[in-house]
Amino acid sequence: MDTRYSRQILFAPIGRAGQEKLRQSRVAIVGMGALGTVLSNHMVRAGVGFVRLIDRDFVEPSNLQRQMLYDEADAADHMPKAIAAHAKLSRINSEVAIEPIVADLTAFNAEQWLTDVDLVLDATDNFQVRYLVNDVCVKHGIPWVYGGAVSATGTFTTIRPGVTPCLRCLFPEAPRPGEMATCDTAGVIGPIIHIIASYQATEAFKILIGAEEAFNPNLEHFDIWHNHHQQIKVAHARHANCPCCGQREFSFLNPDTQDGQAVSLCGRDTVQISPLDSMSLDLDALASRLEALGQVERNKFLLRFHVAPHTLVVFPDGRVLVQGTDDVSQARTLHAKYIGA
Repeated sequence: MDTRYSRQILFAPIGRAGQEKLRQSRVAIVGMGALGTVLSNHMVRAGVGFVRLIDRDFVEPSNLQRQMLYDEADAADHMPKAIAAHAKLSRINSEVAIEPIVADLTAFNAEQWLTDVDLVLDATDNFQVRYLVNDVCVKHGIPWVYGGAVSATGTFTTIRPGVTPCLRCLFPEAPRPGEMATCDTAGVIGPIIHIIASYQATEAFKILIGAEEAFNPNLEHFDIWHNHHQQIKVAHARHANCPCCGQREFSFLNPDTQDGQAVSLCGRDTVQISPLDSMSLDLDALASRLEALGQVERNKFLLRFHVAPHTLVVFPDGRVLVQGTDDVSQARTLHAKYIGA
């Protein structure tokens, strides 16, 4: 251990005792896109003992500009991001237990995947999933680090249930669709990803080794193109009527209140349709059925069915990404026609 982590051990705030705490720690990363690839790289290289990678998507060529763990072969093979990341990270540090989860984080599985860890790192691209993470973490008293980046701007803050404001204290309502820029509408440059994720990772190390004197109590915002940095003091932003940490009403964990079966992915020209119940699809049988109707591409993790101008990406857990439309009704029609209602 001394050779691999020697420079990290020499950093006095971590030292040998802190390194051992990292080795015994468990972290879940939600989202393996741009932020997630940087975060997981930091966690694995630093020797965090267990890292769970949760992501629903697969690698595409447009990811390669900023999602540092993936390469052209991953995009050509349509590899699920969690699987591709696991392959790369396992070669970086074989001492770390890495668990890839190819699935959507929902009210049905969030507590299963986020409650047996010491820390959750947010690398998602939408507030609905962040509110779900917030509900789980507040309910179970698990710290988590929020982060987001788009264009040349980014924001992060650490949420420690019972100590700091929770996400709904800071952002009581999610932005409406179209209100916020996305990477697909405003673009993004790689450096802001590394800056935000590196701040998140640093806060993660502080939490995992218990360096309370160094915790950052603020919400930080950066615009690296225009050379702006805002440090917003939020320590006193907790309020008793917060529905989550104040009233302990975890509405995002209630499947009955979630309209998550079909959702348009902002800026992606894609609709995701998820099964209401857990299931396991026979992708080989589905491929055989669809081959007479359009072009089928298949790997061990997913099936892509092209029927111009749309592409249906089908996962073994029953999730389907309908690409080429942001109309939920049209996506449901295509799903029912080719996959089944």
